[in-house]
Amino acid sequence: MSDTATLDGAVALVTGASSGIGEATAELLAEAGASVAVAARREAELEALAERIEADGGDVLVVPTDVTDREQVQAMVDETVETFGRLDILVNNAGVMLLEAAQTADLDDWHQMVEVNLLGLMTATHAALSVMEDQQSGHIVNISSVAGRSASATAGGYNATKFGVNGFTEGLRQDLTDDGIRTTIIEPGLVETELADHIPDEEIKQGARAWADSIEPLQSVDIARSIRFAVSQPQHVSINEMLIRPTQQE
Repeated sequence: MSDTATLDGAVALVTGASSGIGEATAELLAEAGASVAVAARREAELEALAERIEADGGDVLVVPTDVTDREQVQAMVDETVETFGRLDILVNNAGVMLLEAAQTADLDDWHQMVEVNLLGLMTATHAALSVMEDQQSGHIVNISSVAGRSASATAGGYNATKFGVNGFTEGLRQDLTDDGIRTTIIEPGLVETELADHIPDEEIKQGARAWADSIEPLQSVDIARSIRFAVSQPQHVSINEMLIRPTQQE
């Protein structure tokens, strides 16, 4: 089965879908036949995405959601199931990357990264599991990073959240082996998205941009294709982890 396999009849929910990897993933899953719920804080961007998906003949639900709010996350899952009848794929993509040296970091930035990148992902997973367990099927895709494998200066807070995603997802995989629910960790290297625009330290931000300009980075659609491939496999095949770097990234 290839990455162009049909997802007809499947229902997917993608967080962080207002831009970048989440946006591209929602479009490709819809193209493959899935009904897609798209979630993020920025409703206008979600509506624009929904218009494109519908113009291509896809089924889409816009669910504005702040993943740091437990009630909103539960409502996101509930509305998806009420609209489409089930939930087969959850892509936990919402994330922020606020790089700062530990000794000068703003604690609010650390807390935001933990709340969005890790706790938001865990909360959405928990909400989805009750549905997937009733179905005895489902697939949870968690977006981590190369930064979840290797720590570096000025990225300690971000590293902590992505190491956490990896550890949580592997523990989750082992919890679910008898329940028909699969998990996949996606670990992108450098991807051309707006993540770097939010780096609060201007010197680090400029360094990140210079690095991105020095090689050919991945595009959001490259990661989206990998996600589509993972969730298109036969039920007995579980792609647990995908590390994806630009060819030129050391």
